[in-house]
Amino acid sequence: MVLRRFLGLRDEQEPAPSQRPADAAAPTDTATVRRIVAAIEALPEAQRRFVAGFAYVLGRTAHADLLVSDDEIALMERTVMDVGGLPEPQAVLVVQIARSQNELYGGTEDYLVTREFRQISSEDQRLSLLRCAFAVGAAEGSITAEESAELNQIAKELDLSDEQLTAVRGEFTEQFAAIQQMRETTGLKPKPDA
Repeated sequence: MVLRRFLGLRDEQEPAPSQRPADAAAPTDTATVRRIVAAIEALPEAQRRFVAGFAYVLGRTAHADLLVSDDEIALMERTVMDVGGLPEPQAVLVVQIARSQNELYGGTEDYLVTREFRQISSEDQRLSLLRCAFAVGAAEGSITAEESAELNQIAKELDLSDEQLTAVRGEFTEQFAAIQQMRETTGLKPKPDA
């Protein structure tokens, strides 16, 4: 409910934000959630939807291996600040909402939120999101197999081509856990840049 409202979507029985008092919240929301929603609802709807979708997809990547590290959270917060032009307190709230929603509702919401982001963003913005999602996956020093699979699915849902995905993956080759394990096992070193 909170995520749908945060994204600017609403149930049929729920009044539009313009028809609801600014401090009104759903009866099931806690006081903390009400404060968070009030702070975020101050943003223009288009910006709110864009930032919410962006943050959710980053959280989806971080949660792919079922462990969200402090490094991943910190990178998501900095990224949301940069991409959304938000002050740190709002970025922290956005990331926390996105993470919580992903942990609670994942699965179907993953597809719905990513599809919504695809519809409201340009191809360049989708590529930027994918690149940022790869960076979140690599925040701990390696991209796990689970994160890699999730990143592939995200690229597909964002309607990015295989060539675009391959190009972004190429930027993170040395961060893939499988590559790191192969290098450790074989002793092979990365080729120096020409």
